[in-house]
Amino acid sequence: MIDGNRPGIDSQLQWQRDVSRKSPAASRRTRLSQSTEARISRPDFAQLATALAFLVLFGEPIFTLVRDWWQVPEASHGLLLGPLAIGLAWRRGMIAGARPQARLGLVLLSGAIGIRYLSSLAAEPFTLRMSIFAAAAALVVFYFGLRQVLHWWLPAGLLILSVPIPEVILNTLALPLQLQASELGTALLDWRHVPVALAGNVILLPGRSLFVTEACSGLRSLTALTALGLLVGGLWLTTIWARVVLIAVSIPVAVALNAVRIFLTGFLVHFVNPELGDGLMHYSEGWVLFLVALALLALVAWGLRRLESLWRAKVGP
Repeated sequence: MIDGNRPGIDSQLQWQRDVSRKSPAASRRTRLSQSTEARISRPDFAQLATALAFLVLFGEPIFTLVRDWWQVPEASHGLLLGPLAIGLAWRRGMIAGARPQARLGLVLLSGAIGIRYLSSLAAEPFTLRMSIFAAAAALVVFYFGLRQVLHWWLPAGLLILSVPIPEVILNTLALPLQLQASELGTALLDWRHVPVALAGNVILLPGRSLFVTEACSGLRSLTALTALGLLVGGLWLTTIWARVVLIAVSIPVAVALNAVRIFLTGFLVHFVNPELGDGLMHYSEGWVLFLVALALLALVAWGLRRLESLWRAKVGP
C-alpha cells in the first residue's frame, strides 16, 4: 500500500539532488571521502606494484629486524610494539578528505631509499631499519598526504621505539646505568643495616658477591617504560605537556625500580637463601617490579588527566 501523504521515491531523489546543488561544499566533502575510501578499499594495480616493490627493497631489513625482536633480549619489546602500532593505525583509520601529495611523497621516498642503500653499504643497522619506516611514511604521503602521517603519530612513535638501540649508544649507556644501579642498591642495603661494600659494579656481601651485569642495568625496563609512557599518554592524555611529563617520569621510575630490584636480591641473598640471587626468583622479581612500574605510570597518568580537566575548566574550551 502506498501512502499518498508521503513523497515518492522519485521526489526524494530529486530533493537529495537539489540539496547537493545548493551545498557544493558538502558535496565536495562527500566526493573526497568517497574517493579516499575507494583508494583504500579497492587498491589498484599501481598500489599493488608499489607494495611489491617495497617488499623487494626492504624485505631483508624487515626480516633482520623481526629476527632481532625474537632473538635479542634487549629488542624483544618490538614483538609487542610492532603489532600494537599496526593495530592502533587501523583503529585510528583514515582522515576525512585525505589528499595525495605525490611530489612530496616521491622526494621523501627517494631520500629513504638512499638512506637504505647507504646504511647497507656502511653496515649500520639502526639507520637501515629506520629507513623502512621512513619509506612507509613517504608512501602514505604519496597516496594520502602528510596529514595522514600526522594522524598516525602514535603508531609511528611506537614503531620508532621498536627499533633496537645502536650498539654504540647501548654500550655508552649500559655502564653508567650499571654503576648507578649498583650505588643505589648498595645505599638501600646499607639503609637496612646489611653489611655491604661496593667495588665498581660488584656488591660485596658477607660470603657472597653480586655482580650487576649489563642485563641488570635497567636498559630493557627503561625502553619498555618509555614506550609505555608514549602509549598511555597518546591514548589517555590530550595535551602535549602532559604527555611529555608522563614520558619524562617513566625514566626515573625505571631507574629507581631497578635499584629496588638489586636491593631485594641482596636482601634475600643475605637473610633468606644465597640461591635466591639467581634463577626463577631473580626473574620473578623483575616481572613483579615491572608491574609496579606500570601501576605507578597509570597513577601518574590519572593525576595528569585530572590536571588537564582542571586546566580546561579554568581557561575554558
